[in-house]
Amino acid sequence: MLRTLIVGLGRAGLGLHVPVLLKARAQAPGTFADRPVVAVDPRAAPTGRPRQDLVMADSLRQARELLDPAHTVVHVCTPPSVRAEVLRDVALLGFSKVVVEKPLATDREALRRVLAVVRDHDLSLSVVAPWLHSTLTERLVALVEGGGLGTVRTVSVAQHKPRFRRSLANSGHASAFDVEVPHSLGVLLRLLGDAEVREASCSDLSVGDSAVPRMGGARLALRHHGGARSEIVSDLTAPVRQRRITLDMTGGTVVGHYPVGQDDDFAQLETVHAGRTTHEVFEDDALTSFIVGAYRGYAGGPGGDDLWPHVRTAELLDEAKQLAVINVGREESLTHVS
Repeated sequence: MLRTLIVGLGRAGLGLHVPVLLKARAQAPGTFADRPVVAVDPRAAPTGRPRQDLVMADSLRQARELLDPAHTVVHVCTPPSVRAEVLRDVALLGFSKVVVEKPLATDREALRRVLAVVRDHDLSLSVVAPWLHSTLTERLVALVEGGGLGTVRTVSVAQHKPRFRRSLANSGHASAFDVEVPHSLGVLLRLLGDAEVREASCSDLSVGDSAVPRMGGARLALRHHGGARSEIVSDLTAPVRQRRITLDMTGGTVVGHYPVGQDDDFAQLETVHAGRTTHEVFEDDALTSFIVGAYRGYAGGPGGDDLWPHVRTAELLDEAKQLAVINVGREESLTHVS
């Protein structure tokens, strides 16, 4: 059975991975060792009361003394800017089974460094991509591949949520493209295949006299090699949360709503075909499903993901960021001329 080491106790590590691991243990008791999670925070010791389910180590080296790398999964929950360095550090201590937060990297150079560490140290990586393990995504894939609604013409995704406090506190993200968009971009690649960036833009987050560049929202338009087009719009200043995907198909329309928070893990699916509308509501705890699947893979063998969708997501996001910067420059030039 496998134990857990979490590196990084910010929002992802302490707020998501720790509680999800406790749920996953209940679902797959023969996969997870009944021992406390070991955690290291490279930035600082976490505040608050000690937890019985969490053992804090002062360093990765001390964590290595508490764990057997052959039977441990490492969760890398540090910001993407230091991902390659953290992966190298855990690999040098003998760990090889790794769950890493999305996105895999924030630009092509960072991606190159990450892939070099993975290759040089023979790491097995599972990238946190719960939407790819979502029951809603599985149903969307079945609808597209089944052909009953024809072919897909366009797909639009709306990913909106208020994210003022974390952005103002400098949570480690440098662009709105790195927050919500990686989730849906992976789904689009799964549904429609590879794509090229057609348009991209990014806005700043402003609150009173404070502003955070590129963290207000992002828009990405793609042309897929199979002919379909897709668009992702993410507004991190929206007053309400929304995670909606709409498929316009030659034989009907499909609208899916992913769960918007940990407190209510239900998805919804609406299908319009031949003048008839069907509506379904179902449980969709995608993050727990992802964790259980990753650990079962590691327990049964080398485990790890096919990295292509995660690599391609990072490449497309890098292109989008560069195009968004160019578009901002053009807008500023036009403003200056006028």
